[in-house]
Amino acid sequence: MTVLYYVHHQGSGHVHRAVAIASALAQDAVPVIGLSSLPRPAGWPGEWIDLPLDTGGPLEGEDVTAGGTLHWVPRGHRGLRARTALASRALADPAVRLFVADVSVEMGLLARLHGVPVVVVGQPGVRDDRPHRTVYDLAARVLLPWPALPDLLRPHPETAQHVGAVSRYEGRTAAPPPDGNRVLVLWGRGGAGPAAADLAAAAAATPTWSWAVTGTAGPDVPARVRPLGHVQDVWAALAEADVVVTHAGQNAVAEVAAARRPAIVLPQSRPHGEQAATGAALTRHGLAQVADGWPAAECWPALLGEARRRGGAAWAQWSDGSGVARAARLLADVRATA
Repeated sequence: MTVLYYVHHQGSGHVHRAVAIASALAQDAVPVIGLSSLPRPAGWPGEWIDLPLDTGGPLEGEDVTAGGTLHWVPRGHRGLRARTALASRALADPAVRLFVADVSVEMGLLARLHGVPVVVVGQPGVRDDRPHRTVYDLAARVLLPWPALPDLLRPHPETAQHVGAVSRYEGRTAAPPPDGNRVLVLWGRGGAGPAAADLAAAAAATPTWSWAVTGTAGPDVPARVRPLGHVQDVWAALAEADVVVTHAGQNAVAEVAAARRPAIVLPQSRPHGEQAATGAALTRHGLAQVADGWPAAECWPALLGEARRRGGAAWAQWSDGSGVARAARLLADVRATA
């Protein structure tokens, strides 16, 4: 009885989460097939189906939402037709007993139309639009990869299940960093990182701190900031950091929480207020320093000092080290009752 797992191609958080959960399922002898427009990730434990992209082409003026019924269904797009056909071929296999959508309203709907139960991975923010309501209505479960904190998302409580933060670094322990006043600016593939001028101003205002940054092109990094590039495995950088500066994406927050590092979180603008909702929850529960936009240079000494005084122990509320196991168990339970 196979689990078919769809992984959205934007950013890196979806695929890191999927690999962690699929690996846990594979350890319990549950076969998992991945499908995505991303290349097969390192560590994926089963088959991987490459899907063509459904973006690009002459879409200007096109009703890509089918009158607000769905999120992305451009008419006549060859990539959309091809990816839907490949997904349908996989769903036609009677061995497939569960579909995981992380995340896609359209893929979740397609699977349910094939008679396959669906688990939707929820995201924070205001998701009361018609497409989201539809996919939450049809889901057997809505898997929420954060702890049971109020107001992050309130889809149908009878199907929603919090599993806590899901991180590929669960089970690791980061020793306290050496007292070196190190700042790690953790940015990934899913959004624009801080401007070089902003990094330069922050570093200049904090001469007793050393700065490093991921996800930013080398030539654009100021002289006082060490560029790490696009790092696939950020654990070593996290372990060396005294304070981490990051956005409020689910994967970034989960990884900082797993490492128990003091953090300054800067929510970015995202559809449905996703990162703003996460930032508000972190503030309410005292888990991190949260700022709206990149702070002015003169604010950084106080922000870094306060973050270090706060410490990282409170992250245990967000990530208790069992999120991956709970997510895998949820999927296995739904599959077993399909």
